[in-house]
Amino acid sequence: MDSLSFVSIAYLREQLDSKKISHAELLEYFLQRMHAHNPALGALLEVFEHDTVVQASAAAGLLHAIPGVIKDNISQSGRRLSCASNVLHNFVATYDATAIARLKQQGAYIAGRANLDEFAMGSSCETSAFYPAHNPWDTTRVPGGSSGGSIAAVAAGLVPWALGTDTGGSVRQPAALCGIVGLKPTYGLVSRYGVVAYASSLDQIGIATRTVRDNALILSVIAGNDPHDSSSLPIQQHDYTQKLNGKMPEDITIGIIDNALYAEGVDPEIVRAIEQAVTELERLGARVKHVQLPALEYSAAAYFIISRAEAASNLARFDGVRYGLRDQEAKSLVDMYCQTRAQGFGPEVTSRIMVGNYVLSAGYAGAFYENAKKVQQLLRGQFESLFADVDVLVMPTHPEPAFKLGQYSVDPLKIDLQDYFTCSINLAGIPAISLPCGFTQSKLPIGFQLIGAHGAEERIYQVADAYEQATPWHTHHPSGF
Repeated sequence: MDSLSFVSIAYLREQLDSKKISHAELLEYFLQRMHAHNPALGALLEVFEHDTVVQASAAAGLLHAIPGVIKDNISQSGRRLSCASNVLHNFVATYDATAIARLKQQGAYIAGRANLDEFAMGSSCETSAFYPAHNPWDTTRVPGGSSGGSIAAVAAGLVPWALGTDTGGSVRQPAALCGIVGLKPTYGLVSRYGVVAYASSLDQIGIATRTVRDNALILSVIAGNDPHDSSSLPIQQHDYTQKLNGKMPEDITIGIIDNALYAEGVDPEIVRAIEQAVTELERLGARVKHVQLPALEYSAAAYFIISRAEAASNLARFDGVRYGLRDQEAKSLVDMYCQTRAQGFGPEVTSRIMVGNYVLSAGYAGAFYENAKKVQQLLRGQFESLFADVDVLVMPTHPEPAFKLGQYSVDPLKIDLQDYFTCSINLAGIPAISLPCGFTQSKLPIGFQLIGAHGAEERIYQVADAYEQATPWHTHHPSGF
């Protein structure tokens, strides 16, 4: 049974269908792994009881009896929905997010709530109000964030798949730091209905798996139009696995964003690993073209401003009136607002709300928020221009390997800059997938991004699958799990 810890969903399906293992045995196997390893990993906020998992799921479907976990800012009916924040510590969701409902309809076993940076605000999974998550390759290091719990759970073999959210890189960056596959879909391809909003124009549900095919399978289940979400694209559900054959698509051109790969501050080991990945893509038949994305240098600043402005608006609802924490000692309504928010929100969330209100305030909105939106439009235009000449773009996912827990506690800008290579994709609303492409000398994972044009998930999956099948990186797993 230990051999099931790091296998693909397809292999698990085969074992189940051939009755070599029962549905109940497989679920119990992964639940036991969660209970055994989570105390050291901190990836999960809650592991659900066996019977409640089974009862919540349909009795058949593409994912029948395949366990996974959900980032705890995505609504699961009857389950706590904390966003890793004291302000929602005991809040229980009353409905399923659309993505959750679709997973359950296909028989998926949703086995727990995954840890995250509070309200998905962070790049290290250290801002959780409850406890930090740890990187399974080295538990003294961060897994990345904000979906660090989801990604660490998959990387450690606690489950074969997980959902996170990606607002500025929150699935892709931890996926790279933990050596697995992480997708941020085109904005609107996956419904945001049931996702607790951070920055509504940037948020997307993302997928964490160990293989590209597994990732495409999960997307096939959860993607597609949803009338509950006004930003949902008019696209029907689609099988994203159907063209995955391990081969590079014919007549494909891949653009290497040189001012990203060779940007100041990128760890030399990451540069070398991505250069080797590019060489492999060429060997597989892709043409390579070197390109520039000039607006990249402004993207992080634009992302900081836009995301914090939207966060300040979205989090205004947590005021102690309708749900969540309420201060019991307040003497007036205003005092209740102030005390509830002071007690409920951690320092990172408080900081982002304050910055967001500042950049939206009279006299400053033009200098900050409106200019940031101009940069966003510039970025979108530059990406569109690049995709007129290339099919897929390559860019680093992260500037450095996983860093030590607490390493940047006195230098929060270093944490913010972990999103430098990922946030531009959210601003542009296009898809990107992070793949493992090697290890540092100290055996820490390295990842890189394949970026597609709007709606080009199928194409980036094809390129990613060809690269994955030709390289060994997805077969490596952390020891001790």
